[in-house]
Amino acid sequence: MTMNRLDAAVLISLAAISLFNMASASSAYEGRGLYVSYCLLCHGAGGKGDGPLAKAMKITPADLTTTVRSRSDTILRKIITGQGRQTITGRDRHNLLSDAMPEWGNVFSEQQLESLIAYLRFLTRKQHDLMGDPRTGQRLYLAYCRGCHGDEGDGNGIMVSLLRINPMDHTNPNETNRLSNEQLVDAILEGRGRYMPGWKGILDQKEVEALVSYIRLLSN
Repeated sequence: MTMNRLDAAVLISLAAISLFNMASASSAYEGRGLYVSYCLLCHGAGGKGDGPLAKAMKITPADLTTTVRSRSDTILRKIITGQGRQTITGRDRHNLLSDAMPEWGNVFSEQQLESLIAYLRFLTRKQHDLMGDPRTGQRLYLAYCRGCHGDEGDGNGIMVSLLRINPMDHTNPNETNRLSNEQLVDAILEGRGRYMPGWKGILDQKEVEALVSYIRLLSN
């Protein structure tokens, strides 16, 4: 009985580690969900400050595609949370560009802040637009891609050692950014090389576009 309980405890611990790895597979992916829930209404889908609530309230939120680029992670944390004195202006409050900017210090955990900032960085340096819904893409990725590309997309899946293959590292922007969205879609549908299968007939166009969007976030 003691051994059974021990075995169960080990299995539970391994499962928890696996779930944590899956949850932290892409900070930018997690950050996108937070952005959609808390930031999009004012800052807009593309971060330009043209969200529907901004128009209704007649406010001018910051264009994140330009303002984020010139600020460190430390400053961005202060801007988002409203905690701590600004090193640039010396002011305590964070709403430097708009008094309508709420303070999120009691809403986001440290990990969530890191994820949100990772997504803000993605908005400023992305080379390709998101084609589909990355939430759907994550589900499909874990179902069809992680065997070779791994839970975290780093090309270290369970099939790598068995087949002696070298899948693309989806976390490396130098590898993924050189391919257009259309090229990634074609690779997923038609397959590439000897071991990359084509998923045409299994995944439809919309599902593949969602996969491509998730891959874009993995590499940022």
